[in-house]
Amino acid sequence: MALPRHEIRFLLNGEDVRLDAVGAQETLLDFLRITKRLTGTKEGCAEGDCGACTVLVGRLTGVGLRYETVNACIRFLASLDGCHVVTIEHLRGAGGGLHPVQQAMVDAHGSQCGFCTPGIVMSLYALWMEAPEPSDAQIETALQGNLCRCTGYEPIFKAARAAAALGDPSADPLAVERADVASWLEALRDGRRVDVCKADDRAILPANLADLTEILAEHPDATIVAGATDVGLWVTKLLRPISPAVFIGHLPELRQIKRSGSALKLGAGVSYSEAEEALMTAFPHLANYWRRIAGWQVRNMGTIGGNIANGSPIGDVPPVFIALGAKLHLRSAIGRRKLPLEEYFIAYGKQDLRVGEFVEAIELPLGQAGVHHAAYKVSKRRDEDITAVAVGIAVAVREGRIAQARIAFGGMAATPKRAEAAEAALVGQPFAVESFEAAARAVGDDFQPLSDWRATAEYRSLVAGNFLRRFWAEQGAGEVAKLEGM
Repeated sequence: MALPRHEIRFLLNGEDVRLDAVGAQETLLDFLRITKRLTGTKEGCAEGDCGACTVLVGRLTGVGLRYETVNACIRFLASLDGCHVVTIEHLRGAGGGLHPVQQAMVDAHGSQCGFCTPGIVMSLYALWMEAPEPSDAQIETALQGNLCRCTGYEPIFKAARAAAALGDPSADPLAVERADVASWLEALRDGRRVDVCKADDRAILPANLADLTEILAEHPDATIVAGATDVGLWVTKLLRPISPAVFIGHLPELRQIKRSGSALKLGAGVSYSEAEEALMTAFPHLANYWRRIAGWQVRNMGTIGGNIANGSPIGDVPPVFIALGAKLHLRSAIGRRKLPLEEYFIAYGKQDLRVGEFVEAIELPLGQAGVHHAAYKVSKRRDEDITAVAVGIAVAVREGRIAQARIAFGGMAATPKRAEAAEAALVGQPFAVESFEAAARAVGDDFQPLSDWRATAEYRSLVAGNFLRRFWAEQGAGEVAKLEGM
């Protein structure tokens, strides 16, 4: 293998940036504001919640150069190797005037105090390039991760609708210069490991998956960083050291999505946004649930594997994937192994992950005929909020009786966990309201939830039972009526 490179290289707006002294904990936001004095990007929450720090990051994918909104406050500088970072200072209209999105915000009075405005403009800019004449649903999705406390969203919606009349995305600099930027980024791909540090704060970017296994064998206690939507908060909120940090978000082997006749396989580095189309095609019941996971910026950054690997009891992905019968593919320098997802979670903060091992992929079985699926979550705020209780449900019905049930909850125990008593109350019983009432009561035997600032134990228990009643109301009653009408 070629010798490691000891600098990260990326394009910032129109500037070629090369840095050899980069710490694992340095954020893009601090680099922009403190080092580059690009102060249009604001710090609001420092946890990826408010969107005031929104910028675009362009990276090469299998289908070309792709730009995505991200939260600069939790995006680490070292992860930007080979990327194009675009801040609000780079936006411009014809003749050097305001960009069409900026002009639309002015015309629609979409700003008051203005603190949140740059981040909102960057989100609308990304939307304008993808959908110049967006639907209300598309605008809502684009703004999920942007909080505005004084303007109100109606003027911002008006600006999003009006931008199309003020400019053509095909004439935008990011469109005109796309081929040149893609060529520049392609030239940076040297296939080498990147190893940089500042003092004793070290960041490593593996050359490929084989190199990753070697690095983790040498540094078994290293912090693996994929999308950084969790690890970013360890640094910005907990002031927790993460060095040495191994960044894996750039590895194409981990961003693959493969569908066969029997399974959908998602690389651990696939983001929520990247996974959406394949998941919605295979499992339509996930559509509403998926779009309630965080906001657009976090879905662009956060990865499926990361949400599973960190073992959080309130992760959005584990309960719905456990209900689907997911299996994890794990890899280390010793070899590979596979295990059911529910077996990965042992106790709070403890997972079945051996020394030097990492999550490589997640496999979801397809073609489950006669199975009714559902995914629900409750949170204090509907959009862009952490789950209080989440559930995945899969109920197989044969000749009017429940042949199999998989019900998995998040937020009810120290780990994502199946509701075995509720499942037992269903299996073998008629597909009828009485069976689901019995299951709703049995959930109380499955869990002893905690009270915290998101919800009380009593509320969580009530919600868990009501999820099963909701499942029957939405699917069971209609199915029985349909059969009776035949």
